[in-house]
Amino acid sequence: MHNPKPSQGAAALSLFCLHCLGGSAREWQGVERELGAGISLVGIDLPGFGSAADVPGYSVAAMAEHVAAQVRAAAPGRWMLAGHSMGAKVAAVVARQAVAGAAGLEGLCGLVLLAGSPPGPEPMSEERRADMTGWLDGDAAHRATQAREFVAANAVTLTPEARAAAEVDVLRANPAAWRAWLQSGSREDWAERVGVLPLPALILAGAEDGDLGPEAQRRLMAPHVLTAEHHDLPHARHLLPIEAASTVARLITRFAALPPGETQPPRIPPHYRALLESGRTSTALRDALLARVAPEADTRRAWLPAGAYAVLEAALDRVIPQSPHARIDLAARIERSLAEDAGDGWRFADLPADAEAMHQALLSLDALGRLLHQDGFTGLTDAGRDTLLHRVADGQAAAAAPGLFDGSQMALWFQDLRAMAVKHYVGHPATLARMGYSGVASGGDGPRKSGFTRFGIGEREAWEPVALAGEAP
Repeated sequence: MHNPKPSQGAAALSLFCLHCLGGSAREWQGVERELGAGISLVGIDLPGFGSAADVPGYSVAAMAEHVAAQVRAAAPGRWMLAGHSMGAKVAAVVARQAVAGAAGLEGLCGLVLLAGSPPGPEPMSEERRADMTGWLDGDAAHRATQAREFVAANAVTLTPEARAAAEVDVLRANPAAWRAWLQSGSREDWAERVGVLPLPALILAGAEDGDLGPEAQRRLMAPHVLTAEHHDLPHARHLLPIEAASTVARLITRFAALPPGETQPPRIPPHYRALLESGRTSTALRDALLARVAPEADTRRAWLPAGAYAVLEAALDRVIPQSPHARIDLAARIERSLAEDAGDGWRFADLPADAEAMHQALLSLDALGRLLHQDGFTGLTDAGRDTLLHRVADGQAAAAAPGLFDGSQMALWFQDLRAMAVKHYVGHPATLARMGYSGVASGGDGPRKSGFTRFGIGEREAWEPVALAGEAP
């Protein structure tokens, strides 16, 4: 399914959409009709379903390769990937390939995950899994009954036409693909391989969904994306693209509207700001933390030459990848601390003072790019930058030119750079909130400190923050 609106011309964004178990690309038709201008929706039938019912390859890896091949064939510029339920797990694997620099998958700029099956094993009771496995076996009457019950159980309200189409899609599924997902695919554990994707994500859940509802999305899906915008859709269960097409289209249109390159600073969640402003946090600590989110903290001093500063930005983007939807300007903060000589007071004996070391190392890194990859560091692909930085970290990269660092010095500098980046990133209150860090509330200003009373393993104070994992600060 690929039907761009005639008024769009060449779409600014391609949205590749993957369906749920027993679904097909047709489930996205209602969403497509209401998407904003500039978004071209491309529905993909996964192997064993819809028009691909006869296509083999039911493992998560095989389905991901099927999707990647279709993205490559379309050769999109700027694109997003949407995955519904089963499709969300496949989308996460494809996204990992894209951010790792797989050829033909360049330009991925976001994920839309609806009632997503997580990268790890999908939560489902073994009794229910065993029952569902045989639903598409048996005669036609049995299969039709199971299809009706499946669709009815996964939606609050559907029009008769939508209900009939959803039931037909279930019956179109290859029984072997249906069984393979329930018995194997949904159990596959890709959590470590997917890791944390440096992409913004829109995560939608039906408020009345069971296994893959709001709680499961926050606990199992959100930790795998750098920043996430969450929406729980009321009066909806699992078939979100069908039963809530208008809402889904509106949320996707808004999510996709952030222009490429436009950045936004991270926000402190209301519950964490309330903790900072409570009597449990001292005034001095509160002021210090809130100063870290002031606009001037992300304003560069123009102390480094523009070329060197661009190299610093590019290197930091590989050390701690961030989303433009919630970005801490690490380069500006590091440059400011160096300009103000606000370091930690020590340095490696083989390196000059911090400020001089930074300038010299950035010149060396750019020279290394030209020496080893025939281009300056900022001109390299992400994969090229990663390769070079790995060599730097191992002490195997030296520019071999007067006035530039040798391999050992570059390794020491890169160790310092990573420490500075982590210090500024983790020390930001929005990051502390995502971590659920409660150490900010170790006492207020008065003589009687309101600290901790529960110290057992696994025990928490009622007021302590909970880690937000991948949820947007």
